[in-house]
Amino acid sequence: MTDAAARAAPARILFLSHSHPFGAFRVGSHHYARVLSERGADVVHLSTPISLIHRLTGRVDRQQLAGVPRRARRDDDGVLQVVPRTILPAPVGAPRVARMLQHEGIAGGFDAVLIDQPLLWDASVRSLSHRVIYRPTDLYPDGVKHALQRRILDEVDGVIATSDEVLRGLGGLGTPSLVLGNGAEVVRFAPEVGEHRARAARCVYVGALDGRFDWERVFAWARARPDVGFVIAGPDARPPHTVPSNVHIIGPVPYAEVPALLHTARVGLLPLSDSPLNAGRSPMKLYEYLAAGLAVVARETPGIRESSDLGIEVYDDDRGADAALERALGHPSPNHAGMDAASSASWERKTDSLEDFLWSVERRRT
Repeated sequence: MTDAAARAAPARILFLSHSHPFGAFRVGSHHYARVLSERGADVVHLSTPISLIHRLTGRVDRQQLAGVPRRARRDDDGVLQVVPRTILPAPVGAPRVARMLQHEGIAGGFDAVLIDQPLLWDASVRSLSHRVIYRPTDLYPDGVKHALQRRILDEVDGVIATSDEVLRGLGGLGTPSLVLGNGAEVVRFAPEVGEHRARAARCVYVGALDGRFDWERVFAWARARPDVGFVIAGPDARPPHTVPSNVHIIGPVPYAEVPALLHTARVGLLPLSDSPLNAGRSPMKLYEYLAAGLAVVARETPGIRESSDLGIEVYDDDRGADAALERALGHPSPNHAGMDAASSASWERKTDSLEDFLWSVERRRT
């Protein structure tokens, strides 16, 4: 089938993703899959397998696991979600991707495959489509993912990186490339039409609470401003010591409930640690905070720069962090300038760019 004929019929697109959509978080592949499905594509989204080893060692929460379907299931957006169950984790013992699809009765012959999880790479991926795109979302300076990434780059037809730093981290490329940062589901996160009442002095963070999150910075802010509430939402919270009384750790919040939580706050926090991995991040929360009408205070990275007129305040040391928070708290609330800016980062616009790149790429000749 020619590319023109493929696009005249509903396109078949496969995402090979690091995360499934049945938990608290949504990642870029979920949103691209949703928008493409809404536009008429037949979309399959296969996530990192959940292995018996992960279940036995407790790396997968049993309560969360109960909400993950055992077989392929088409979600409310029309995306066919596949979360394989395996004995051994990828890549050491999981079946090949083609085999996992076959197990669910899903044929190959996709018009495009987009892979963001290096652990899902195997030789069968190349056979699934004449157009395979690598979409790295993080830096992999060493280890198994680094080695797999090198193999991927030797085989794929193009690269869509989520930040300039991630693209630079790949080294020299012999394929077409595009930098396409994360976006926001703008309509879902927008406040009620006509909301003009300034919000209370409250700061909120929603996201992962791993080594890339700076607990000490949040505690320092809380001690400096005991009159301000700080709400931290995310799974597996492990604060390093006693939590100040004005810091409230509320655990994971379902994605559907995040907008309502953000609408109670004045400032969105991105307290990134000094982990070198943060240099490559394109935080989805930046645009979700703005879309929800919050000002933002964030540690400065190559992907997050100050834009005070939009309510984005950044810092690079402790003294600067306190001043940045004060500026964010003093920004007009709701942050209408930030809301307008977020509209340019909607997932619909991001998908426009992704599709333009996707259909321009030809199979790599090796």
